[in-house]
Amino acid sequence: MYIVLDIGGTFVKYAVMDGEGHIAEKGKKPSGTDLSSFQEVLFSIVEAQNLDVIQGIAISCPGTIDTETGTVYHGGSFPFLHEVNLGRMLEERYGKPAAIENDGKCAALAELWLGSLQEAKDGVVLVLGSGVGGGIIIDRKLHRGVHLSAGEVSYVMSQVNLKTREAHHAGMDCSAVRMVQRIAELKGLADKHDGEAVFALIQRDEEAAAIFDEYCLQLAVQIYNLQYVLDPEVFAIGGGISAQPLVLERIQWALAELRAANPLLRTADPKVVSCTFRNDANLYGALYHLLQSSCACISRP
Repeated sequence: MYIVLDIGGTFVKYAVMDGEGHIAEKGKKPSGTDLSSFQEVLFSIVEAQNLDVIQGIAISCPGTIDTETGTVYHGGSFPFLHEVNLGRMLEERYGKPAAIENDGKCAALAELWLGSLQEAKDGVVLVLGSGVGGGIIIDRKLHRGVHLSAGEVSYVMSQVNLKTREAHHAGMDCSAVRMVQRIAELKGLADKHDGEAVFALIQRDEEAAAIFDEYCLQLAVQIYNLQYVLDPEVFAIGGGISAQPLVLERIQWALAELRAANPLLRTADPKVVSCTFRNDANLYGALYHLLQSSCACISRP
C-alpha cells in the first residue's frame, strides 16, 4: 500500500492505494497558509495511517519539480515551497521512499498508465483550469525538458504586440476559470465560479455561447500548434470543465472551423478525446511516478 498526496490550492487530497491503482481510502484537509502549517497537514495525514503496511509516499505538487532530488521550485499557489525538498523531508521523517511530480504531469501520467493514452505511443494531455497545464508523452515516457517545463502550455505566446513586445499567453486565452467568470459577470450570476450555471447558460443564451465558442477556438489554435510541433496520436482534455460533454463537442467544432478556413491545416487532423480521470487524476499519476521511481511492478489492465 502507498500514501498518495495531491497538493492543491485549497486542500491536500490524499488516498491510500495499492500498486494496481485501487483506492482503499481517501479524504482531504485544508492545505495550510505557511510552511509550518502546511507541514503539519502532511504529517497528520501520513501519521493517521498504518505505516507498517505503507511502502512509499507519492506526491503531486504545483510548481516546477526536480524529480531527481525531490525539490519544489516556485510552488504555484505555495510560494513558501520554493526550494523546499518535500521528497527528502518525508523520506527522512518516515523512512519510506518518496517521489514527487508536478500536478499537470501527474495528470498526464494517470492517462498514460490507466486512462485515455494507454494505447498511444505519443500523446498530449491538456488540463483546463486557471491556466493550461498538462504533459507530453513521447515513446510512452513523460517528456520533462531541460528546464522541467515541457507541457506548460500556459506560457505559450498566442499574440505579440511588436511595438511594446507584450504578449498574450495561452494561459489567459485558454483559461477555463476566466471563461466561466466572463460569462458569469456578463449574465449577473451571484457566484462568479459557478461552472454548472454557466454551462446551462451556454446551451440557451447566445452571448454566453459566443464567449464559449471564442474560448474553444483559442484552445483549438493551441491544439493545432502542438499537433504540428509534436504530431501526437491523441490529445486528452482534462480539468473540471472536461466533465461537460459540450466541451469536447465544441472543441471538435472549433478544429473543423479552423481547418476549413486555413488550407495549410488540412495536412493534420488532431484526434481529441476526454481524459479518463478528473478529480483523482493527480493521485493516480503521482502513484505511477512513485512506482516507476521505485522500479516496482506496474500493473496495466
